[in-house]
Amino acid sequence: MDLGIKGKTALVTGSTKGIGFAIASALLQEGALVTINGRTQKAVDQALQSLKKFGTANGIVSDLSTAEGAAATIKQLPAVEILVNNVGAYEPKEFSQITDADWENIFQVNVMSGVRLSRHYLPLMLKENWGRVIFISSESAVQTPVEMIHYGFTKTAQLAISRGLAETTKGTNVTVNSVLPGPTLSEGVTDFVANMGKQKNISTQQVEKEFFENVRPSSLIQRFATSEEVASMVCYVASTLASATNGAALRVDGGVVRSIV
Repeated sequence: MDLGIKGKTALVTGSTKGIGFAIASALLQEGALVTINGRTQKAVDQALQSLKKFGTANGIVSDLSTAEGAAATIKQLPAVEILVNNVGAYEPKEFSQITDADWENIFQVNVMSGVRLSRHYLPLMLKENWGRVIFISSESAVQTPVEMIHYGFTKTAQLAISRGLAETTKGTNVTVNSVLPGPTLSEGVTDFVANMGKQKNISTQQVEKEFFENVRPSSLIQRFATSEEVASMVCYVASTLASATNGAALRVDGGVVRSIV
């Protein structure tokens, strides 16, 4: 199936590993002109090397939790047709222990990074009458996790921003959507599962089984999704085929969220 994005310029933030890397890989395989982003030259170089089997990508080293990092990114890449606001941070922490600095940091990373880039790139897309802005949110946006309330808050904020920005695209060929992954086996989760298995002296398969029995029992697939499964949804939303999908919050959560809307 031709997604119609061959030659389209795409920026995927926070894409040196995990879901972001999988999204960059998928877009590259569809022929998009992909730029990845990371905070260190080493991480970006390693990701670019890994991506070579799919095609040639570009890389930008910048810290998008800061206004300066966003400005540096925009300077190097003045315009894009597909913007995937993926960069994010999470941290399990008891609510009473979440400091003001913790709240500020996670807000800057998860929310303001996408706000700053969208503020620049979206008007250019509207001027050209084609573009895709995609926020990578989370099932935590609608089911706030008690173990990291500040994270859930930022993911809910992304939904509000995404829907609000979509309203500004009325009557155009520009769309703004959110994608909500559920529990996904990215690098961080893989390490967590492996460490938990070692601590309990059980297999990673047993750790996963216990997680979905006790922590996310509402999951319908009863397993972690892969980063590639999330990337498939993002690729579709970025495509020309998704022209009637706008202002939506699209779940790739394995059925964790128990609602029909």
